[in-house]
Amino acid sequence: MFDAKRIQRDCVAWIRKFFEENGPGCNAIVGISGGKDSSVVAALCAEALGRDRVIGVLMPCGVQHDIDMARLLVSHLGIRHYEVNIQDAVSGLTNALPFEPSAQTKINLPPRIRMATLYAVAQSHNGRVANTCNLSEDWVGYATRYGDGAGDFSPCAHLTVAEVKALGRALSLPAVLVDKVPIDGLCGKTDEENLGFTYAELDRYIRTGEIDDAAHKERIDRLHKQNLFKLQPMPAFEPEL
Repeated sequence: MFDAKRIQRDCVAWIRKFFEENGPGCNAIVGISGGKDSSVVAALCAEALGRDRVIGVLMPCGVQHDIDMARLLVSHLGIRHYEVNIQDAVSGLTNALPFEPSAQTKINLPPRIRMATLYAVAQSHNGRVANTCNLSEDWVGYATRYGDGAGDFSPCAHLTVAEVKALGRALSLPAVLVDKVPIDGLCGKTDEENLGFTYAELDRYIRTGEIDDAAHKERIDRLHKQNLFKLQPMPAFEPEL
């Protein structure tokens, strides 16, 4: 029953209102990976603000095998873009650490440096940084805190993977971008291989509470509980004065 056209209109209006209240005349800064999420967010921003107020930032780390998909998106939308290779920054920080970083540290460092890059672009171009996460990823914590999980506004945070895809079709994005198999670009596996269940299962469970595989239900529930802190404000001590 998902009405993609209505959601498109409502989200475009929401983005316009955000910018009216949080930076009239500012630009939307969107990290472009070549996947459905960044493609949909960039397209929504272009419709809401005009393509002249959207800046895409492509951030390969060394050689990115699917960089052509990111270039396709910025060409399709006709938006300004920068391509910033973050490999030297990642290597520089990794080599400067006085210890051998853990495997998880190595995985999460690139998205955190990408977010620093987005804010560098934003502060130099009167911008606000778009968060491109979706509800399905956020539900199980499949985002790097202060990396791709950061941003100033989030158009798709309450939309599942299936709903983001439907929105991409409503926005007339190239099918190769909407239906591209999601890969985190960090460890060489697809999202679903990393998660241990499909997005179709997860989306259905989120929206209906129904799931057929008990083991998958247990894993989803555990990941959701473990990662809720990523979606909540930072705990802060409140002294009694």
